[in-house]
Amino acid sequence: MNAPPHIFDRRLYAQRRTRSAAHFGAFDFLHRRVMDDIVDRLETVMREFPNATFSGAGNLTDQLTPACSVGSITHIDPAPERLPTTGNRIVADEELLPIAAQSQNLFVSVLTLHTANDLVGALAQIRRALVADGLFIAAVFAEDTLIALRKSLYTAEAEITGGVSARINPFASIQDYGQALSRAGFALPVVDADKINVKYDDPLRLLRDLRGMGETQALANRPNPLRRDVLMRALQIFSENGGTEQFEIIYLTGWSPDPSQQKPLKPGSAKASLKDAIKGTE
Repeated sequence: MNAPPHIFDRRLYAQRRTRSAAHFGAFDFLHRRVMDDIVDRLETVMREFPNATFSGAGNLTDQLTPACSVGSITHIDPAPERLPTTGNRIVADEELLPIAAQSQNLFVSVLTLHTANDLVGALAQIRRALVADGLFIAAVFAEDTLIALRKSLYTAEAEITGGVSARINPFASIQDYGQALSRAGFALPVVDADKINVKYDDPLRLLRDLRGMGETQALANRPNPLRRDVLMRALQIFSENGGTEQFEIIYLTGWSPDPSQQKPLKPGSAKASLKDAIKGTE
C-alpha cells in the first residue's frame, strides 16, 4: 500500500495556530459561523451524546445549547494555546488520534482536517473512536477557498518573474471529501457546501485575517519567499478584480456503522418498475 503524499507540514501548521492564539477572537468569524451551523445540525438530531470530542473548536464550544444534548467534552488541538483553559484538554493531531476506540458518541472537527496528509487515515481513526452509531461532523475548507487571491498571486508572479509558485495551501474538492468519508468506512455519508463571499476594501485585511486564523501556507515543500513587489502587484490585481474573496466550507457528516441503521436498497429489489410508474402517469 502506497504511503499518502506529504503535502502539508503539520508541525508548521500547529505553529501557525499557536501564533494566532492570542488574538484569535478578533479573526474567528468563519469559525463562529461554522459552529453556528454545527449547533443547528446537532439540535435537529434526536440523540444524546454523553461523550464528545471537539477538535479545533476551542472556546467556541460555548455556543452549544442544551438542545444539542452534548455531555462531557474532550477538546483536542495541535496547538495547546488554542485549547480552552479548563476541561479535558489534549494536545493532539487528528492524524495521530489519542482517543480510545469506541469511546465517543460524537466527534466534531472544526476547520482542521483540510491540512491532513492522510485524510482517509485520519477519518478512519475518528470512526474507530466512535461507538456504534456514533456521529461525526466536520467542517473543512474546499477547493474554491481563496480562489481570487490565488489567481492574483499567480498573475502577479508570472508577470514580474516569469514563473509561478504555490503560495496558498491546496484544498480538496467536495467530491474528494465525499469519497474519503466513504473510504474511511462511515455509514450514511452526507457532504454539503457553504460558500461565503467577503468583500475587502483593503486587501491587506485579507492577509491579516488568514494570519489571525492560523491559515497561512503550511506546505511541506515551501517555495522561496514571496517578493514584496509581487505581493503588492497581486493585491492591486485583487482589488482591480473586485476585492471579494470566497471561502468554500464543506460539511462532512457520517455515522459509525451499526446494524440498526437504514440500508440502501439493493439493485433490482424495487417492487415496482420505473416503466410502470411512467405509464401510470400518462
